[in-house]
Amino acid sequence: MKKIVAAACFFLLGSVEAAQEPEAIFKRSCMMCHSGQLAMAPKKGDQTAWKPRLDKGMDTLVKHVTEGFGAMPPRGLCMDCSAKDYQAVINWMSK
Repeated sequence: MKKIVAAACFFLLGSVEAAQEPEAIFKRSCMMCHSGQLAMAPKKGDQTAWKPRLDKGMDTLVKHVTEGFGAMPPRGLCMDCSAKDYQAVINWMSK
């Protein structure tokens, strides 16, 4: 029985989704730079600009957002975002 409960917990924790809607995060924290105002920031929907970044892997992108990278401020100005939230908004912006 303990193994079943442990497996269920592992499954549920492994499938946790982003707590916040990517579009809401974008509008609140990302839009000011990722809408074309900052030339170094890849614009939302610009797949050509996002490709080399995505090629580095999601773990690297989330680390860059969390720690800050270049002109990107730490946590991307979203102080209440989780790693899953960052993944969701990166996926949303890169499409």
